Amino acid sequence: MGSEHKRWFRVALQLEGSVVPAVFGRTVFCGIFGVLVSVLAHFQVPVAMPVLASLIPNIVLGLLLVFRTNTAYDRFWEGRKSWGTLVNTVRNLARQIWIAIEVKEAGDREQKIVTLRMLVAFCVATKLHLRQEPVNEELKALLPPAQFLKLQGMNHPPLEIAFWIGDYLQQQHERKLLGSYQLTAMHRLLDLMVDALGICERILKTPMPLAYAIHLKQLLLLYGLSLPFQIVGNSGWWTGPIVALISFTLFGIEEIGIEIENPFGRDPNDLPLDAICATMLRNLEDLISLTPNSETYSYGYGKDSGSREKIAEG
Repeated sequence: MGSEHKRWFRVALQLEGSVVPAVFGRTVFCGIFGVLVSVLAHFQVPVAMPVLASLIPNIVLGLLLVFRTNTAYDRFWEGRKSWGTLVNTVRNLARQIWIAIEVKEAGDREQKIVTLRMLVAFCVATKLHLRQEPVNEELKALLPPAQFLKLQGMNHPPLEIAFWIGDYLQQQHERKLLGSYQLTAMHRLLDLMVDALGICERILKTPMPLAYAIHLKQLLLLYGLSLPFQIVGNSGWWTGPIVALISFTLFGIEEIGIEIENPFGRDPNDLPLDAICATMLRNLEDLISLTPNSETYSYGYGKDSGSREKIAEG
């Protein structure tokens, strides 16, 4: 229990990943304004106006903030579900490609490996596309050189990679290495990958309505600046710290909504897309290390020894 309590306090006092740096300036401004109102009250200037408490009802501001945060979290969670769907779909499609497509010629296995890595490349390209970043070395390690060069000139790299995967599946069907039912099932999984990409794009390209964001910020500012006049009569010199504390709470809730409404960036509160893509690559490399029975018996790869040398059939 002791270590758990220490960890709780470490998390509570942690600045990295919190909204403290983002709201610090606004909080200090409101606190200083509260101190200024306290000074005026000390010199008998009639600044105490409790009637301002009815200017912006607390329940109205609270409901607006809750709606703002819940809407942002819905976007965050929908993005996480989409990436979860993408991970599972990639695993299923990779497994089906690796097991179902027969190896009859020398280059068939290598082509399957290239296609499996393309599945990871699709996820990496999706990550870069959502972050509005160009094709980089991370994709270069997953694609053949010619396709990597071609991808650099494309407007939508994930769709191009999906086209290459679908084209490979169609080629294997035409070579009679993949049945019609298997082809249909694999194309359905590929469609799910593209659907997940579309959901993420919808989240990215549907920002919070500007009028709502502006109005909420205006209400927060009005509330923060009117609060000292409401409480200075009873709080005296404590007005500044109390206003700063309340402002920190309200500005922090709003900032959390801003942080998580676009979950695809590189901020500490965004989805760990780099880790997700790295996990998928490890999963597929593990799959590549396994030898399906279809390869063992149709083309003659040694299953037990793990080598890729051909062994005599029969």
